[in-house]
Amino acid sequence: MKKLVIITLLLLNTLLLNACVSTSNNSPAQKRAEIQKMSKQVLTQIYKETPRIRTEVNKAAGYAVFSNAQINLLFMSAGGGYGVVHNNNSAKNIYMNMGEAGVGFGLGVKDFRVVFVFHTKTALSKFIADGWSVGAEADAAAKTSDKGDATSAGMTLGDISVYQLTESGLALQAMIKGTKYWPNDELN
Repeated sequence: MKKLVIITLLLLNTLLLNACVSTSNNSPAQKRAEIQKMSKQVLTQIYKETPRIRTEVNKAAGYAVFSNAQINLLFMSAGGGYGVVHNNNSAKNIYMNMGEAGVGFGLGVKDFRVVFVFHTKTALSKFIADGWSVGAEADAAAKTSDKGDATSAGMTLGDISVYQLTESGLALQAMIKGTKYWPNDELN
């Protein structure tokens, strides 16, 4: 079991370093520009696949787009990423980080994007201030840059709708996990 934990931590470290490598040596302005570029690409993709989401995002108090990397190794999962929360009323952006850990059954690595749509100002403010999410996740993903499929439907939790797009990876999981989102002091 000790070897399993060490291997998991090494794989997670490698995964997170690779996820951050494109912006690691850049200035804060360059990092913000990279995050904005990722956000626009994800929104363009999700609008193309599900056009009604554009109306939902435009009518909402705000939205967030995150790039996440996740590793599942038998009974544990861990992940991390970054993103931006956009307030539609003020046009203000808050750049954030995220980290997650879970228990359950899983195997694989997954690179995915998440879009949150905040239907009320309260939901938007609470997400920025508290940033906690606890839930259960079951999915299967098998996708390369040009092939494959990922199963993950959008869902609404109170005043927040969540949509997930798998970029690449191979994963099968059934996990209970907690995720923490927090403002990035360097970029805000």
